[in-house]
Amino acid sequence: MGHLGRLKAEYRDLVQRLERGTIALPEPEDAVAREGWREILEILFTPEEAALAARLPVRPTALATVAEHLGVPEEELARRLEPMCEKGLVLDLPNPRTGRTVVLLAPPVVGFFEYSMMRARDAIPKKRMAQALHAYTRGDPAFAREAFGRDTVIGRALVHEDAISDDPLPDVLAWERATEVVGGARAWALSLCFCRHAASHRGEACDAPQEVCLSLNGGAEFVTRRRFGRAIDRAEALDVLARSRDLGLVQIADNVQRRPTFVCNCCGCCCEQLQGISTFGLRAVNPSGFTPRCDATRCAGCSRCARACPVGAIQMAPRLAHGTRRNALEPRLEVERCIGCGVCAGACGKGALEMARTSHPTVPANSIEKAVRMALERNRLADLLVDQGAGLGSRFLHRAIDVIVRLPPAQAALASEQVRSRFVDAALRRFRDLS
Repeated sequence: MGHLGRLKAEYRDLVQRLERGTIALPEPEDAVAREGWREILEILFTPEEAALAARLPVRPTALATVAEHLGVPEEELARRLEPMCEKGLVLDLPNPRTGRTVVLLAPPVVGFFEYSMMRARDAIPKKRMAQALHAYTRGDPAFAREAFGRDTVIGRALVHEDAISDDPLPDVLAWERATEVVGGARAWALSLCFCRHAASHRGEACDAPQEVCLSLNGGAEFVTRRRFGRAIDRAEALDVLARSRDLGLVQIADNVQRRPTFVCNCCGCCCEQLQGISTFGLRAVNPSGFTPRCDATRCAGCSRCARACPVGAIQMAPRLAHGTRRNALEPRLEVERCIGCGVCAGACGKGALEMARTSHPTVPANSIEKAVRMALERNRLADLLVDQGAGLGSRFLHRAIDVIVRLPPAQAALASEQVRSRFVDAALRRFRDLS
């Protein structure tokens, strides 16, 4: 962080605040990437907004509690946050139990990066933002290493259901099926794909449609209320899902089992998550637990599967063919790279590929477990538990401690190591006693 001094104090404080969340905005080493990083901050935040954002909580906290913590009247704070909510820099969410508003500083992803490009037109200069994002996320590995490469990542692949083998029928849970994830939501919204829209402003977008990003449940309600997308019904959401599958797009969902907030329909060329795999070789998407199985008697060696694979996990290799001096070609799978999306099976014109169950992925039960695991893996668990502007008696903390005490022994020991504060240790012991 040797270059932080070159930022205005307000932006420096904001970057340091984001370092206490589940996803930070690390400074890159590359000079061009660093300029993109600086531009992102200055495009999205005025100096006054950056100064306020640097004092906001990174987990949902009652607006009244934040106002008290900042020493600002609640009505004044709401007024100052309003333009930041309109840009997706701050999330304002109604508490379903109390009806009162909770607020939190949005992370870069899933957060203000996406919201910056989810509208076709607004106050954000789209081309400049797209170029700054590309310079930052693709020109240097700093952000990719921050967001990806850990056990708990942002998204998980959903296998194309029509490609699943039925001999024998695998055990597929409801949260593993895209139609169940989308169809079982309580609210839906449709937005522009952040990645493809940004690529279009750089002249690099593919021919896949842009309006295919599905927000679900509470995410859909926020997106609709803040006009980052339009509300749709279940039937249209399922139609978007089916059309995207037919187009050979990868379906990536929020990496939780219950109440996911999004399903993206992604392409290997534009998607930032998939580029984390292709460009930086990092584990960027939680695999589905399915991998392609090839029927050699049907395979024509045409390479359509290899060309369709969004992460380059299939290579065509020579195979001795009897009765001819020319080798045949057959697909060879790099298992560690495969995310189990099923796009390859859909591309095969001979029906030679089907998706077979090979593992059961570890997926957090809900958003709180996901946040705890991500914070633990980034050595930020204490920051998450004792967040700025939030008290230890909060419902969030109770649920977070419940996750921690159920972790495997090695991870639980690591959690205890990260929260050495006597204050937090006392809270841990208290909640363990209550569990």
